[in-house]
Amino acid sequence: MTQILNGKIEQQKKLFSLKQSIHKLKDMHDITPGLAIILVGDSEPSRIYVKNKQRIAAEIGIHTELYRLPDDTKESEVIDLIEKLNSLQKINGILLQLPVPNQIDRSKVLRTISPEKDVDGLHPENMVHVINQEQGLYPCTPQGCLHLINCWRENLEGKLAVVIGRSNLVGKPMAALLLNHNATVIQAHRYTKNLPEICRQADILICATGQAKIIKKNWIKPGACIIDVGITRDQEERLSGDVDFDEVSQVTGAITPVPGGVGPMTITYLMVNVVKAVCLQQGLSFHEIIQ
Repeated sequence: MTQILNGKIEQQKKLFSLKQSIHKLKDMHDITPGLAIILVGDSEPSRIYVKNKQRIAAEIGIHTELYRLPDDTKESEVIDLIEKLNSLQKINGILLQLPVPNQIDRSKVLRTISPEKDVDGLHPENMVHVINQEQGLYPCTPQGCLHLINCWRENLEGKLAVVIGRSNLVGKPMAALLLNHNATVIQAHRYTKNLPEICRQADILICATGQAKIIKKNWIKPGACIIDVGITRDQEERLSGDVDFDEVSQVTGAITPVPGGVGPMTITYLMVNVVKAVCLQQGLSFHEIIQ
């Protein structure tokens, strides 16, 4: 029987544990984690995402400050704000809500965030930390994916993992995390030949293409673990992932639904990164703080 990797259930478990860690920070060190969120423009999806992040942060004891900037904000103004937030002791994490308007160079602005406050884990220094298995803030979605994979198997040694996608946000750090856990990794992308045949070899398949229901039943090795990162809306505004869930779930060992799979875990590990950021800045062991 297929195991449904329910991100909402795992989120509640992890947030409960994280709330205890935040209480520990307050009781032992008189620290309340602080997260600054920068929202440029008035995109409705972005406003909804930000509101959800603020709600979850408040539930577990993280203080948030929202900086809303108009759609025509200059890149230099965003950089000036980030540099100010970098210097504020009460702000432990800085999140730039993506996407940003076209006049802003996303990569340039993200590099302005201090690596120790980069709770999205997208600064180049944090990418290096992932690759070298060093202490740092790792990208949220790959951490959430790994959490769900570990709900299926904790020991990934020797498992063949295929990652479809090579973005800095998901694909590349996901491959690095799997390598760090001794999986054998194939990184596929739009130029990969014979993709269905490659996918059929995978014990673990992570899909991050953004193409609705591209992954079919005949692409899957029976019993494999399928992590669907993709999310698209059809003409009727219904959400779907990269995987044809109804087909693929007939043969898998474990699979994430869309919605309710990877999405909740991405937000969860954003909150984990805020607490890790506190520990890095205060010279505390986050392995002792975060259970």
